[in-house]
Amino acid sequence: MSPLRRIALAAAAALLLAPGTARPQAAAPVYEVEIIVFANPGGAREEAVGAGRAARSDGGDRATGAAQAARFVGTLPASRLRLGPLRDRLAAGGAYRVLAHAGWSQVPATWGSRSGLALPAVGVNVPGLGGQVQLERGTYLHLGFTLRYQPPGGAGAQELVEMRRVRFNERHYYDHPAFGVIAVVTNPASAR
Repeated sequence: MSPLRRIALAAAAALLLAPGTARPQAAAPVYEVEIIVFANPGGAREEAVGAGRAARSDGGDRATGAAQAARFVGTLPASRLRLGPLRDRLAAGGAYRVLAHAGWSQVPATWGSRSGLALPAVGVNVPGLGGQVQLERGTYLHLGFTLRYQPPGGAGAQELVEMRRVRFNERHYYDHPAFGVIAVVTNPASAR
């Protein structure tokens, strides 16, 4: 190899390794989220607005890499939904009313960004139910909800605000006296 070519290669390597130089970024991970939102018709009678509000769990996590906002990728087809049998049991039991069952894929936000996806963006369009879903990634993966539910019949609006660390393929229950959420997060890349 000629000395001129060695110098050119060394200069190119130095530019690539220099701090602040743009490097190709790894593809952002895409996760699948599935939720069931259900009402407890008897649970909202005596509850005050904001009952069920939980402090955001920081869990000692930290952001890694560049800041990133949550990004919706697509709706999951019915064949990919895993909580259908649970939804059917909730509906058949009579004690709860299923409000929504939805699944989607998304890129998570950076931990601590407070970036989420609005319920209509993920396919949840239920009168009286609003808010957003937050999936955030730092050292760990966290799933949270900021939801407001206005039960029919004039009861006061109820709010659920909770964020917690989640593990793949495990059901997670977010509790409120008037309504609740059951969620599961999967990593389709690990199934390959």
